[in-house]
Amino acid sequence: MTRHPESYRGVGTAVGGDVADAGALRAAVAGCEAAYYLVHSLAEKDFERRDAQAARNFGEAAAEAGVRRIVYLGGLGDDGDDLSAHLRSRREVERLLAGSGMPVTTLRAGIIVGHGGISWEMTRQLVEHLPAMITPQWVHTRTQPIAVDDVVRYLVGVLDRPETAGRTFEIGGPDVLEYQDMLRRVAKIEGRPLIIVPIPLLSPRLSSWWLSLVTTVDTTTGRTLVDSMSNEVVVRDNSIRDLIPFEPLGYDDAVLRALGERAKAGRDS
Repeated sequence: MTRHPESYRGVGTAVGGDVADAGALRAAVAGCEAAYYLVHSLAEKDFERRDAQAARNFGEAAAEAGVRRIVYLGGLGDDGDDLSAHLRSRREVERLLAGSGMPVTTLRAGIIVGHGGISWEMTRQLVEHLPAMITPQWVHTRTQPIAVDDVVRYLVGVLDRPETAGRTFEIGGPDVLEYQDMLRRVAKIEGRPLIIVPIPLLSPRLSSWWLSLVTTVDTTTGRTLVDSMSNEVVVRDNSIRDLIPFEPLGYDDAVLRALGERAKAGRDS
């Protein structure tokens, strides 16, 4: 489903739809047995309100159409932590989709490593544009990155397992890393020098301006992501590994694959 089906060039058949337009959604989900919900509005200042309304619209349209299951990709983070607005919004979307009355399977992930992903692109561009960084304290926060291919394997896998309906799972790769470790490992893979000097004076606002200057991430999205970087996002429950058993890619292999996809996209364009 896309707002611009006329320009879609991917696999499958494009269907026009917009989560902000409840009326248009009814036609888009008609005849569907299951739906994957992968929507967010991070580039908008009022993303929490927009994402909440979009989830209500989609849940109601899917329920009316008789959709039997929704699979939602949300965000990791301990519920007992002081979650950022971004992660609180992801939890709210979970609740609103489930409020439609349909079984919802939620997969919670941290940073997803894959060509074109916002968090991955921010990591790659920081390394490639800055041989030395004065960074905020969030570079010491731990996260558990996962390759986009492995996210897709989990998304597809839960649909074939009826016992995953109505449940929430946490997904991640095998490596738990601080953000500075992620940056350093990308630099090593690319053969680039990198010096990181964390200081306590960079506020989220200053950090987002800094990111917008040296990466293609806009200031609004950058601020939202930076706010979330104070929250540790690691897997506490590995139960999905018993239901969908496979060995996820390590961080270095995920990085190599993402860089290879970027190089291929450049050759094909």
